[in-house]
Amino acid sequence: MSEVVLARPAAIRWSPLVTVLAFALPVIFVLAPLAIFLVYSFYSVDQGQIVHTPTVANYVRFFTDPIFLPVFWNTIGLCLTVAAISILLAYPAAYFLTTLRGRWRYALLMLLMVPLLMSYVIKIYAIRSILGLNGFLNKALVGLGIIAEPSTLFVFNMNAILLTLTLLLIPFAILPIFLALERIPQVLLRASDDLGATSLQTFLRITLPLSLPGVASAASFVFVLAIGDFLTPQMVGGVSGFTFGRILYSQFGTAFNWPFGAALSVALAVVVIVAILLGERAGRNRGASL
Repeated sequence: MSEVVLARPAAIRWSPLVTVLAFALPVIFVLAPLAIFLVYSFYSVDQGQIVHTPTVANYVRFFTDPIFLPVFWNTIGLCLTVAAISILLAYPAAYFLTTLRGRWRYALLMLLMVPLLMSYVIKIYAIRSILGLNGFLNKALVGLGIIAEPSTLFVFNMNAILLTLTLLLIPFAILPIFLALERIPQVLLRASDDLGATSLQTFLRITLPLSLPGVASAASFVFVLAIGDFLTPQMVGGVSGFTFGRILYSQFGTAFNWPFGAALSVALAVVVIVAILLGERAGRNRGASL
């Protein structure tokens, strides 16, 4: 019997090149810009010109100035609140989607994802028109007799930033939670029902613990997106709604102090990396323990 020699697939021959490209792209487009920012953070500005002499003055200014560090911590607290509210609103929506059968499940999921296809600026303008003095929310509250006259509580302040970011980022929380819920083996739920557990007991002992990795991913995702947003605070925050993102924007824009802006970006990048690592670790540990 003659021996048949199979040709080696082209994908295998080119696998080293694919591997190099897979590592090169993140290095070029992620690590290299971060390295440049890190280097720039040790420069300074003198009369509008960047001085390429290493100094830690930017970091000293960040930690000692009475303005930047409080705004930094307030922004972190704001974004943690946004993440918490988004999870509380997204979990019931994702859970409801998993209870549907057939095409309705994914049809409604696509409807929830439609806002992601819209322009970010248009969505902010739409939300601002709802929260404004003559917006739908104030008119509804006045019509119901809850308030006597339109209130500025919902626009051009930190409350407006909180509400707007939450509304914008809820879809990013729904999807990870939905995927985590959908991956729960149905046999576990049926076994719990056969053993006499109530729906609440099944949810608390099986569904909720197994979906926590998705919750952790959603929380870290929303937090990272919120803390890096400067456009939303700029458009709905007003004078009193000042966040760390707006400070970064001003340093690279009107102030033209790129070294100090780079130092602030490094501080923000550290928080983002920590949030991602914590979310990934929480999800991995929860998945391993189950």
